[in-house]
Amino acid sequence: MAQTRSHVSSPAEPLQRSTVVDGMRVIDPPRIFTYVDAVARHGSIRKAAEALHVVSSALNRRILDLEEELGSPLFERMPRGVRPTAAGELFLGFVRRSLRELEQVGAEIEALKGGVSGKVRVGVAESMTGSILPRAIASFQREHPKVCFHVWVDGPRGLSDALLSDAADLILTHEPSDHPEVQALAQARQTLCALVAEDHPLADRTSLSLADCLGYPLAMPDASLAVRHMLDRALEAKTFRFTPAIVSNSIELTKTFARQNQAVCFQFRTGDAEETRDMVEIPIVDGELAHARLLLAARRERVLPAAAAAFAEQLAACFVKLDNSAWPRGLNPA
Repeated sequence: MAQTRSHVSSPAEPLQRSTVVDGMRVIDPPRIFTYVDAVARHGSIRKAAEALHVVSSALNRRILDLEEELGSPLFERMPRGVRPTAAGELFLGFVRRSLRELEQVGAEIEALKGGVSGKVRVGVAESMTGSILPRAIASFQREHPKVCFHVWVDGPRGLSDALLSDAADLILTHEPSDHPEVQALAQARQTLCALVAEDHPLADRTSLSLADCLGYPLAMPDASLAVRHMLDRALEAKTFRFTPAIVSNSIELTKTFARQNQAVCFQFRTGDAEETRDMVEIPIVDGELAHARLLLAARRERVLPAAAAAFAEQLAACFVKLDNSAWPRGLNPA
């Protein structure tokens, strides 16, 4: 008699469930769709399980069950992960179309209830914690008071990962990603500047090179911040190196140190007097530093929730204004 494989399976799941998030009922996708999508994105069942907060053996069993039901393997098991088979690519396309359509339907249903509502999740570079983003959020909430925001700061890699895993709806970053699923929605020039106290010997300069900063104490950002990545790349082409007096992941701390100790620190230009009180912003003109940009990005082909889509549209308009004001008169390379 033919042997049949037996296993313990979870109870059958309904095709559609719903969850209440911040007072808004959201349609959840079939869980197996989420599993297949996560395994494909992470290229590893173990990493996908960690991201989904499930046991890897249970996740692997669900994928094997699905493959048996479909009569074809969806993933090729390799020594260091998995990759979709031809059948897997076909099924993955169906899964992602379904997820996008379900998300869009949920957003449209909410829109029918009157006004945009929900949560917008935004991952940002540290430079955005000043006035630009808070003002944009306040302006948006005046028109859409039912929308709340979850904003957190991370480095370039963490921001990209959050976007690809859909932990973030949008990111604001200074480091362009070469990942094909990261799509820039808008970008603006945002000059990288040296900041010094008003009585600093360099304070009357209209521009600076990195070499001009030598001979003064340096307050440097740490490696988690985009500013440091850009500075390090620029310094690779120099015959000198920076020896910082202090290194921190807090731009505010480096600014305070520079203000009190005749030091030089670095941040992207804001043009906001509150953020640079008692300090002077001086554009850096070395190489790529003279062409620094701020990017608004989303995951390619993802249908954003209504609130996030509306906020992205507003930010894109803000970027036009920022682009026009990012360079002091006489230094605009365009």
